[in-house]
Amino acid sequence: MSNFLTASIGKKFIMSISGLFLMMFILVHLAINILLIFDDSGELFNQGAHYMATNPIIKIMEPLLGLGFMIHIIWSFVISYQNWRARPVRYAKTNTGESSTWASRNMLILGALVLVFLVIHIINFYWIIKFDPHSIPEVSIGGKMMEDTYSLVSDLFINSILFSIFYILGAVLLGLHLTHGFWSSFQTLGINNKNWMKRLEWIARIYAIIVAIGFSIIPLYFLIKF
Repeated sequence: MSNFLTASIGKKFIMSISGLFLMMFILVHLAINILLIFDDSGELFNQGAHYMATNPIIKIMEPLLGLGFMIHIIWSFVISYQNWRARPVRYAKTNTGESSTWASRNMLILGALVLVFLVIHIINFYWIIKFDPHSIPEVSIGGKMMEDTYSLVSDLFINSILFSIFYILGAVLLGLHLTHGFWSSFQTLGINNKNWMKRLEWIARIYAIIVAIGFSIIPLYFLIKF
């Protein structure tokens, strides 16, 4: 087992499993965040955020999610470094664009940029909600007191055009990263039949577009409406 994990295929397998796990989380995260634009009173989003913060299953999943991010990030740098060591000289006249997409050739760069976006996102939202909830005013919804996380998020988008633009850019970069990451995860797991790979490539594009547009709509909504 240890030999498998240290081998190239084992590392790629871990990257694929952690990547698929994170892609499921992204959809859940988007589903909660999109509530921001369906109810200007903030009740829907506050209820969704409160549920995510208090549900016992979600609390168990949080450290697993954090571990998944760490494994995926660390392993991506390890694999990229090993690939670089294995092929230190680039062939000047090789046209890689004919056999691969731009996203697939720049996954490490895209991943690093997404990591920057993730860190800033955590600092502005998750860290405050998780470790400094007393700084967020409370509201009563259905007779239950909860943090007004809607105000925390919406105020930042409304009052900072730069942050909104940065958030949109982060969403686009995430979408580009996912266009290759989605189908390559299944390929690593052995689903490399020609017909299936074509279907997965299309599903990857649709998934990436949904994620990029879904997250981008949120700051645009607040910038345009407010």
